[in-house]
Amino acid sequence: MTDTTDTTGDGRYEAGLRVRREVLGDEHVERALAGAGADADFQRFLTELAWGGVWTRDDRLDRRTRSCVTIAVLTALRAEAELALHVAGARRNGLTDDEIMEVIMHTAVYAGVPAANAAMGVARRVLDA
Repeated sequence: MTDTTDTTGDGRYEAGLRVRREVLGDEHVERALAGAGADADFQRFLTELAWGGVWTRDDRLDRRTRSCVTIAVLTALRAEAELALHVAGARRNGLTDDEIMEVIMHTAVYAGVPAANAAMGVARRVLDA
């Protein structure tokens, strides 16, 4: 088991770890934290900032919407490895396969067809698995 001690005192690490597990799954989070090694500080930073600082703000955007935004941005950035995690996470957040594909298609207009084409391939592999 990983150390989940919150050294910030504001609960962001624990809250972030909870949301990160709910969205990406326990198996992925355990693997990321266990294999952190030299980047353990970076994993803590991600958990506190992204998951504990932004993803916990459910009063402003719900998780479905956050997943849509994340898929769109990762598509635009051509971050295929990270995109695969978030396509699976979007399903956990209640998006349907058709909604995920629609987000990517919508992103194609604004981020470019090559990026969306690569994202469609990633999404299809994850959704078909």
